[in-house]
Amino acid sequence: MGRLLQISKRLLSFKILNRMKMDLPETRGVVLSGTELAKEIRNALTEDVKAMRSKLPKFAPGLSIVQVGGREDSNVYIRMKIKAASEIGIHANHVKLPNTTTETELINHVNKLNDDPNVHGIIVQMPLDSVNKIDSHVITDTVSPAKDVDGLNTINEGRVAIGDMSGFLPCTPNGCIELIKKSGVPISGATAVVLGRSKIVGTPVAELLKWQNATVTVCHSRTKDLPKVVSQADILVVGIGQPEMVKGSWIKPGAVVIDCGINSIPDSTKKSGQRLVGDVAYEEASKVASYITPVPGGVGPMTVAMLMKNTVISALRSAEKLLSSAWSFKALPLKRVEPIPNDITISRSQEPKNIGVLAEEIGLSPSEYSLYGNKKAKISLRVLDRLKSQKNGKYVVKGKSRETSFCISVGSEIMAILALSTSVEDMKNRLANIVVGFSKSGEPLTADDFGATGAMAVLLKDAIEPTLMQSIEGTPVLVHAGPFANIAHGCSSIIADAIGLKLVGSDGFVVTEAGFGSDIGMEKFFDIKCRTSGHVPNAVVLVTTVRALKMHGGGPAVTPGAPLKPQYVTENIDLIKKGLPNLIKHISNGTKFGIPVVVAINSHATDTESELNLIKEAALIAGAFDAVICTHWAKGGEGALELADAVIAATKKPTRDFKLLYNLNTGIEEKINIIAKEMYGAGQVVLVDKVKQKIEEYTKLGYDKLPLCMAKTSNSLTGDAAIKGAPTGFTLEITDIFVSVGAGFVVPMVGEIMRMPGLPTRPSIYDMDWNGETDEIEGLF
Repeated sequence: MGRLLQISKRLLSFKILNRMKMDLPETRGVVLSGTELAKEIRNALTEDVKAMRSKLPKFAPGLSIVQVGGREDSNVYIRMKIKAASEIGIHANHVKLPNTTTETELINHVNKLNDDPNVHGIIVQMPLDSVNKIDSHVITDTVSPAKDVDGLNTINEGRVAIGDMSGFLPCTPNGCIELIKKSGVPISGATAVVLGRSKIVGTPVAELLKWQNATVTVCHSRTKDLPKVVSQADILVVGIGQPEMVKGSWIKPGAVVIDCGINSIPDSTKKSGQRLVGDVAYEEASKVASYITPVPGGVGPMTVAMLMKNTVISALRSAEKLLSSAWSFKALPLKRVEPIPNDITISRSQEPKNIGVLAEEIGLSPSEYSLYGNKKAKISLRVLDRLKSQKNGKYVVKGKSRETSFCISVGSEIMAILALSTSVEDMKNRLANIVVGFSKSGEPLTADDFGATGAMAVLLKDAIEPTLMQSIEGTPVLVHAGPFANIAHGCSSIIADAIGLKLVGSDGFVVTEAGFGSDIGMEKFFDIKCRTSGHVPNAVVLVTTVRALKMHGGGPAVTPGAPLKPQYVTENIDLIKKGLPNLIKHISNGTKFGIPVVVAINSHATDTESELNLIKEAALIAGAFDAVICTHWAKGGEGALELADAVIAATKKPTRDFKLLYNLNTGIEEKINIIAKEMYGAGQVVLVDKVKQKIEEYTKLGYDKLPLCMAKTSNSLTGDAAIKGAPTGFTLEITDIFVSVGAGFVVPMVGEIMRMPGLPTRPSIYDMDWNGETDEIEGLF
């Protein structure tokens, strides 16, 4: 009796040690309800969606389910998915395609959904019920990996295979893992057996178990002595497609059993004559297993729940991009050379990024840009719809001066329209309103009267999309529109600025150009562009140089192509002092609008410290928010760090003081006087007789309510290009006036302004060539 007791104790001790080693519970037959766990998951997802909507009220997760044909079993699954989505707050769209759909047509449909920013998840319901041959693998790979909520795209499958869980996990396998975790039995260190190696269940669930640190064996139709292998499993996942194939005698006592099978077998006791069973003989297995999933009500509901979870995850990622404007941006290093070479040499010394890489860095999705080669791209206006809830960034206008002496008159108004349009419809309305002439009775004749609106819109279809390019250091640059500032408003497009402001987000900065100085470029930027866009600038950067101020101080004339006179390349404090009133006037013009002015003093190698500091001190005394000596032409971004800090500081100043120069209800002549006296320093304005007559006609037609776009030389504050400095009390003569109704402004002509193209004595075309050996354009700079 004593010996039997000792043997019994040893056996009991062995069982306890064995159970501790395998960490298997003593419980038997506990049902792992996928229905209950799926409900918990859906409830949590509902709260996630509510939290998302509290931050972005108009945002909703979007799921598109594409079905080819009309199989009733597919319809049942789709209804389940739509019901679950609706309960969570996901907008589900059922895309029904006929059974005559071809593979190409299906791919096109899927690609449209890939490009739709309101769709965060795409499901292509399988099997594909089409009379045409369609490769299902091609279709699942067509679905964008970022929207592949089924987790069937090869890229997402590959990520799982290498332990990268950043993509979407396949739904049924992920549901299996969640059910195992719900049991409380540790996966790490367990022996797991997966029965079945299908792409949908067996293979991916084995990978997930492996990365959960289980030791995994995958069994299939050719596995020898299958019951023996299965009996080693602490965790058993079955997806073999054979009803009740796995018997209770196969299962290790205390194992966790996940049954992924669903099969119909005859049952005369059921009204339908059939009942559903899994791949495991449930009644037998439940007496041996610690935890087991039922069929139905086990893995099935979890598949749908995981699908919903993936959709919400995808939507949350999109929402995060809307809420956060952080860029994963990488600048390109500069290779600085002394002495500094010409612009074309500098440009060719840098190998730019692929523009698609830059687009991704600044938060654009592939559907939001079109590649023009690999160094330039057009940005779709759809990005504004996606980012409509995004707060704008800081708005800075880098007063850069350009020299030009002519403009192509026939393109000027259309260029201005392109630059001032806020949308496609706005552009079409502006094109329609172009006045091309007047009838004998004095009625304006518009482009729409001649039926030209649609054709012009078609020509501008691609042009309205801003072009994404990059600086030499790889920073994003939007190049869009070029209305000349002497006869038009001289600013880049409203659309480009709007896209930029959304892309950078509330903590970012968009630096936009207003051509020439404050007298024409900045004034038109505020009174025309900002009045139209509604954007309020945060700061003005006024650019000046030692050489420019020496010229305004009475320095000798500068001839293009000729060497600079000694006064410009040697220290001359006296010339700068005489030229400072011009800078002071431009600073004063900026502060009149209530915007802080930062002066950027671009230095050249021949500038002296005394000259630069004199300008800086004068700018600060004149009321500039800050004045910074810059070396970015020589050093790139590094040479403008202090300027950047000054601009950031200036933008922190509230912009509630921003005001426009005049009210639109003010008459044309009075507007001319306000601009001439406030911006230029004129004493009086003289209108020639034909200008007075036109103003009278324009007033009758209601054009007096439009802003003004003064056409004036950029080389002087006056109407005479030869007069430098900052004269006051002079007479400004308005020699002509015309209206650009489409662009939305009236153009008074100040002095002699050339509106037709002209050429220098020796046109630049003589120096241009295409080098066939290097494939480079020569003679541009």
